[in-house]
Amino acid sequence: MTITAGIDVGGAYTKVVLLDDEQIIGRAILRTGYKPGIAAEQCLGSALENAGIGRDHLDYVVATGYGRFQVAFSQLNVTELTAAAWGAHELFPGTKTILDVGGHAVKASRIDESRQVKSFRLNEKCAAGTGAFLEKTARYMGFDADQIGALAATSSVVVPISGVCTVFAEAEVINHLSQGIAAADIMHGAIVSLVGKSVQLMKRVKMEPEVTLIGGIMRFPTMVSAIREKVAGDINVPEGDLVQFVAALGAGTLAQHQVHRLAEQGTLTAGRADLVGAGTS
Repeated sequence: MTITAGIDVGGAYTKVVLLDDEQIIGRAILRTGYKPGIAAEQCLGSALENAGIGRDHLDYVVATGYGRFQVAFSQLNVTELTAAAWGAHELFPGTKTILDVGGHAVKASRIDESRQVKSFRLNEKCAAGTGAFLEKTARYMGFDADQIGALAATSSVVVPISGVCTVFAEAEVINHLSQGIAAADIMHGAIVSLVGKSVQLMKRVKMEPEVTLIGGIMRFPTMVSAIREKVAGDINVPEGDLVQFVAALGAGTLAQHQVHRLAEQGTLTAGRADLVGAGTS
């Protein structure tokens, strides 16, 4: 039995996945807030409680995400692109292109059969091209982020939102509302706008099938449907809320690989990892 933890400290949410060999035995998610290290500690505690095990059962911890260097108890830190590659490959071994749409960044990458990242592009400087714009649009119209999917699903037409930056895009949203356009149609338009920017990133990495979609925004069926309309070929989407945990799953899977490698080398002390040191990507 080998138990590992993958911790994804994202800009909006921190996610933890616990693996016993290749089986998910626990997971947790909470808002990252302003103290990523504390969020990682609390999220790991919730995942361990969910799994019904103690921290002393962990063999290895790998951290990823923008706040990964704040996870003082991890043995290894890896980039989000690496973690996403391992997680997507674990769920869909045929994955060649990954689109990760999160709250604060959108990442497109192309990987090979060995999970190596061959090309990538990021959009993390303009909020109009990230999931944060959808959440802000929803709040402006009086809806919570959790209502985005249901709201967009009731849309009858797509209202174009062409702004290339968040200021102009927000101005368009305000103008549409002043004209009495339905909130559902505005939200649908915001999603289509985000999809357009995301597909451009995938084209820049010279996307190849199979394509795997990950990230919290992929919880919304309208987002996935809009991408399917733009992208030919097989498109994979993890089931349910697992779509949010792919990078954490990848980090946990990489941790499993590390444990087995260290065991083969005879350097895994007493069958348990030392949960104090921090590695590098």
